[in-house]
Amino acid sequence: MTEKNGGSYKGRLLSRAGIFGLVAIAVIVLLGAVGSAAAAGTPFQLTYRVTHSVFGNIGTYVNTVEPANGGTTVLTRAHFDVKMLGVNLYREDAQRTEHWQGSRLISFHGVTSKGAQSTVVNGQARGNSFVITSPLGTITAPATVHPANPWSSNFLASDTMMRPDTGKVERVRVSGGEPAVVTIDGTAIRTQKYQVTGDTHYTVWLDQQGVPVMFVVDDQSGTVTFTLANCVSCGLNMAQLGPK
Repeated sequence: MTEKNGGSYKGRLLSRAGIFGLVAIAVIVLLGAVGSAAAAGTPFQLTYRVTHSVFGNIGTYVNTVEPANGGTTVLTRAHFDVKMLGVNLYREDAQRTEHWQGSRLISFHGVTSKGAQSTVVNGQARGNSFVITSPLGTITAPATVHPANPWSSNFLASDTMMRPDTGKVERVRVSGGEPAVVTIDGTAIRTQKYQVTGDTHYTVWLDQQGVPVMFVVDDQSGTVTFTLANCVSCGLNMAQLGPK
């Protein structure tokens, strides 16, 4: 593996291990059709395959959304396994639970394991704020804070994001919305393209039903791409995205 700017691809990947938690920012911003499904009380599930421009296929990311009793529970599972020439370079597994009432996050619990190290992030709504505890300490965020997790269009109402793998809070700005066509498994899909600017730059493409069919982040180690591979009860015919 060649070195550049004083570090190998492996070193840069490990030094920015949080990119997999961060990349999900992009799809939070506009998930209109999916958000409507939650509001209607219909459970749904989004499964993404994740690829890296240098390392190829690196894993999966799954959101299961369960509306019930006037609220919504979001269960997230992520698995990333980065290898090159049979050598394991990086591994990440995460399990997270969000509880929502309307557009407000009521509680959050997440465990992210990167190699032999695990990080626990907890959050709880308190009055007009949301209190987050993590290895970074205790952070008081605005009540409108949203985790970087792609399930709800409510993120449009907030410019504050919590990284679910570390508990860090940051400001973000959403722009764009221009028409664009993306190709997934040989199928051309009409979308709208959005940019999300925070500490890192993200791009997201949403189809005409508001479903995020693809989103990417440009990182020093390369480009990480999340592509929708399966969509249960969210109104998108996944047969149209099969290999041609």
